[in-house]
Amino acid sequence: MTLYELEQEDFELIEAARAQLKKCYWADHHTVGCAIRCRDGRIFTGVNVDGIHGSCAEFVAMGRAKAEGAADFQTIVAVHEDAPNKLYAPCGNCRQMLVEYAPGIRVILNDDSLRPVKAAIEDLLPFAWKTAED
Repeated sequence: MTLYELEQEDFELIEAARAQLKKCYWADHHTVGCAIRCRDGRIFTGVNVDGIHGSCAEFVAMGRAKAEGAADFQTIVAVHEDAPNKLYAPCGNCRQMLVEYAPGIRVILNDDSLRPVKAAIEDLLPFAWKTAED
């Protein structure tokens, strides 16, 4: 797996995710914040929605972006209120969604030493399911 160093805009994206979580934090309901950047520079944020049929923050941010007509996604990051300095890797369901909606997107997460790095979504989900057209 190739890991990439973070650039200034990546740190700004992390801060956008933290700001969204701080704005919407509600214990046991909204505990994860996410920010996604398009190649045109637009940033969309979201928080998880906890419940019987809840949704991860990555899905909420992607839904918000798609509702605004966004495409060509560049980078995504998720943060959690319990560990503000830790960056959360997407769950398996979110990884599959990102492969389908944002092929080539880079994910900001922590490496084994808790250092922030970026990885291509395809490296995080090898052998992902794809449609017959892909």
